Amino acid sequence: MTARQAELAIRYGVDPELIMPEPENLPPPELFPDKIGWMVREEDGRRVLVRAAWGFPTKVRGASGKMLDKKVTNVRGLTSPFWRGSLKEPARRCLVPVTDFCEWEGEKGSKLARWFSLPSRPIFSFAGLWRPTDTGKAYAFLTCGYEGDPSTHIVGRVHPKACPVILHEEDEERWLRGETDDVCSLAAAFPSQLMCVV
Repeated sequence: MTARQAELAIRYGVDPELIMPEPENLPPPELFPDKIGWMVREEDGRRVLVRAAWGFPTKVRGASGKMLDKKVTNVRGLTSPFWRGSLKEPARRCLVPVTDFCEWEGEKGSKLARWFSLPSRPIFSFAGLWRPTDTGKAYAFLTCGYEGDPSTHIVGRVHPKACPVILHEEDEERWLRGETDDVCSLAAAFPSQLMCVV
């Protein structure tokens, strides 16, 4: 995320009166799981820009049988009980502002970062879900598979397993307010021809 708070507010139509002074320790240009980033959600009928941690906290059973803390950063199975409650509630949906995103290519130990952007949109949105946690707000964003052979998609060539769900600008409002079945239909890979590798 290279855009500043004021740019995000303009892009998402956030009321200037709701903009807080920039914190001294701004989020890093690269965002990693459990670090603080921005999300846009609706509150009392207007959009707000909120800082939140990337990754829903959960517990998983480790190999030793002990319960371990884990951060779930991607929403994959839309019918999973873990996500269903958030998806059904428009108040739990959010937009995750993005300027570029990275997927890793290659073998473990020699992976290369491949950065993707949308040339026509300096700031775009992942479809996200958020929830309150014991330590503050947290969000995750949707990912999806590809239609057909992943190698025919610009992101699929690097990461064939899944692609972030990038919303067309005209679908952002629909994501925030729409009915569950309708918004789930937005979980599709963004057109390759509108993306580039930075």
